[in-house]
Amino acid sequence: MKIFHCDNCDQLVYFENSKCLNCGSVLAYLPDRQDLCSLEMGADGAWKVPGKEPDSYLLCTNYVSEHVCNWAVNVEDNIPYCASCRLTTRIPDLTIPGNKEAWGRIERAKHRLVYSLLNLGLPVISKQEEPETGLSFEFLADDPADGPVLTGHDNGLITLNIAEADDAEREKRRMQLGEPYRTLLGHFRHEVGHYYWDRLIRDGGLIDSFREIFGDESRDYGEALKAHYAQGAPADWRESFISSYATAHPWEDWAETWAHYLHMSDTLETAATCGLALFPPRENEPELWPLQSGTKQSFDHMIKSWFPLTHILNNLNRGLGLADGYPFVISPPVVEKLRYVHQVVHGEILAPTAMAAA
Repeated sequence: MKIFHCDNCDQLVYFENSKCLNCGSVLAYLPDRQDLCSLEMGADGAWKVPGKEPDSYLLCTNYVSEHVCNWAVNVEDNIPYCASCRLTTRIPDLTIPGNKEAWGRIERAKHRLVYSLLNLGLPVISKQEEPETGLSFEFLADDPADGPVLTGHDNGLITLNIAEADDAEREKRRMQLGEPYRTLLGHFRHEVGHYYWDRLIRDGGLIDSFREIFGDESRDYGEALKAHYAQGAPADWRESFISSYATAHPWEDWAETWAHYLHMSDTLETAATCGLALFPPRENEPELWPLQSGTKQSFDHMIKSWFPLTHILNNLNRGLGLADGYPFVISPPVVEKLRYVHQVVHGEILAPTAMAAA
């Protein structure tokens, strides 16, 4: 995540802010500029960025009417919802107490997801635009008549149980499943990994290279999950997998690895824009030289920076009496899986047909 400042007074502001607390300027994130900008109302009733190009914007409908969004839409898009909110096709019943607050927390996490996807140059297209290959989200509550809502992905549709927005309930589920980490943003990053497997691996002709790294995904998925929940992960899973759940099936291994790649890319961007560096007094302690902000990092540079960054992150958390922010160990085989994700994201792996044409 980048660091933002108010255009009007240069005050430090944050990604979720809708108003500068110093000067009172209206703020909105503009995906086409990849920036959180202060806005002024123009004579035509649209919003403009003072002193910059004459683009006009409308505040997202969920910004104006529901206050669960702080993004704007270029008037030329001719769509009332922002690039993130237009992906949401179903929300919980807002007349039920607590549901709007839960929806707001979920949307804020999804906005961070969409920020990362756009920042990486990945296609973010709604099912309204492309019904067959687009992306959509449903946020639903358990219904006694229909049974529990299962969080998951199905052909571009990502469903999330809104109970996950409750910290106590999410922690309860984390403990029941023996997971070291469970967050709303983590859910989104994992489930969208399944979506991009379809788009980038299957549709991109990369099945063979995928199988070389992750294994044969054609084996029965349902039976693999059933076996995983009955028997658990192999005792030596840490040697080759980022999490125990990643052992269940190659699709889950990809989704877990994809999610961790998004963790890395977003957190490293934050460290870079903050100017974070570590210069320890002893030679055998982790060092982190200032990262370059605003440029694509090589994977080797990313992974080299990741250990010292998580070292300081986890130790800061422990100093506050909190659990480790990144409770994972990255083994050499996992490094190669992360490298593969990086190469796929940045188009560094070509399908066999494309290689032959080249």
